[in-house]
Amino acid sequence: MANVENRLVVNLSEILLPELSDVLVKDSKKKNSFAKNAILMYIEEQDKHEQMIKEMERGYREMASLNLEYSEFGFESYLNEINEYENQLSESEMPNDDNVSEKRRYFLC
Repeated sequence: MANVENRLVVNLSEILLPELSDVLVKDSKKKNSFAKNAILMYIEEQDKHEQMIKEMERGYREMASLNLEYSEFGFESYLNEINEYENQLSESEMPNDDNVSEKRRYFLC
């Protein structure tokens, strides 16, 4: 299969064209070579950017389970305290040890 090259025409502003010419002279490059390298660099940067986004998404998914675990840990501790407090309240309504018919009607704090 033969290499087929396509022509690409780029319109540059009057300000950008002299700057490009200065860079080409400084780097001793031809416009064609410079354009190919610039396009390749752009494609590589886009690929890196897409890869970084995928890695960040994966990281956020991995952290989601850890964050959920941490949040549940605090909530679990809070529920345990509430259950303990309710147990103390229910014990305060148990019949008094001295007089079986009476119940204690106060809260334990």
